[in-house]
Amino acid sequence: MTQTILPGQTIGIIGGGQLGRMMALAAKEAGFKIAVLDPGMDSPTGQVADIQIVAPFDDQHALEELAEVSDVITYEFENIDVEGLMKLSEIAYVPQGSELIRVTQNRIVEKQAISKAGVTVADYLTASTFEELTEKSSQLSFPFVVKTARGGYDGKGQQTISSVDELHLAEALFTNGECVAEAFVEFTKEISVIIQRNVHGETAILPIGENIHKDHILHQTIVPARIDNETIEQAKAAAEKIASHLNMVGTLAVEMFVLENGSIIVNELAPRPHNSGHYSIEATNISQFHQHVRAVCGWPLRQPVLWSEAVMVNVLGEHVAPLASKIAQYPNWSIHLYGKDEAKQKRKMGHVTILTEDLEATLSEIDASGIWPE
Repeated sequence: MTQTILPGQTIGIIGGGQLGRMMALAAKEAGFKIAVLDPGMDSPTGQVADIQIVAPFDDQHALEELAEVSDVITYEFENIDVEGLMKLSEIAYVPQGSELIRVTQNRIVEKQAISKAGVTVADYLTASTFEELTEKSSQLSFPFVVKTARGGYDGKGQQTISSVDELHLAEALFTNGECVAEAFVEFTKEISVIIQRNVHGETAILPIGENIHKDHILHQTIVPARIDNETIEQAKAAAEKIASHLNMVGTLAVEMFVLENGSIIVNELAPRPHNSGHYSIEATNISQFHQHVRAVCGWPLRQPVLWSEAVMVNVLGEHVAPLASKIAQYPNWSIHLYGKDEAKQKRKMGHVTILTEDLEATLSEIDASGIWPE
């Protein structure tokens, strides 16, 4: 049964990271109260929440406590205990349910679901053991990428294999269980399509972002993506098919490769607001966080409009001090820092968004700043 959640009521968020923080700030603008469940005493979301429940995510008593204080519950990351979420759905209003989490927690199940939705993925094979991978490896051309079926993010839990002699490099991945080997895709660009859907089946898609990675971590998102209109329509149609097939509610980021001929292949899904959508806070009439709140609360969605070309750049631990020292030089930069206690190397600490009328000049300005050295 769908419900409409109104200002003054409480949104419970499972997960206390930066996505939850930005979700909470958006919700507070509309007058909602926020409860958060996170193991950290001083989580980014906890710092702006009305109620903090400090406990592990699979703590049944803590989930029951979250249910008691919340009128609707959402989540900000995907590594949630599916059974715990299913139980929570029995005693609380969780419009997103647990199925999307179940599917996206396992790369193999995810690929099967994308294919069933009628959308193309890269050729792949599955293996339960390293021996099985060795036996099946001739089914794919080199190079290919071996990834753990469960877990892994920002390049963790994966290994590129360029020849038979390198197969042994993937052996350690099997300590985490079954793996998937994916054919390497010769792509020209990586893009992400963020689709949002409310409990009534109404959808909205953010302007498509072009993603540039460094060391498997998102470095920049350029909006609009520098792709042709036919590719944009293909990408939107693929996201719509997947969202409809999964009957999703909330936010789904669909990461894709664009091939030389302009066609797309879906790489992976993220069932939550996404790093590549942060630009929307400044650059569109509705941010991904405001839209997510509308979706889970049963409100009508707003159709996103891009106000300006934009570049979003991630701020990792090593970038915080150089950025702080140069704030005065860049008055047109919007700076977001997430309230994390320790600026560790490669840890996402914040982001910068720059609205621009000259994309190439802005990309040059970012490089010339010295904050993000090559």
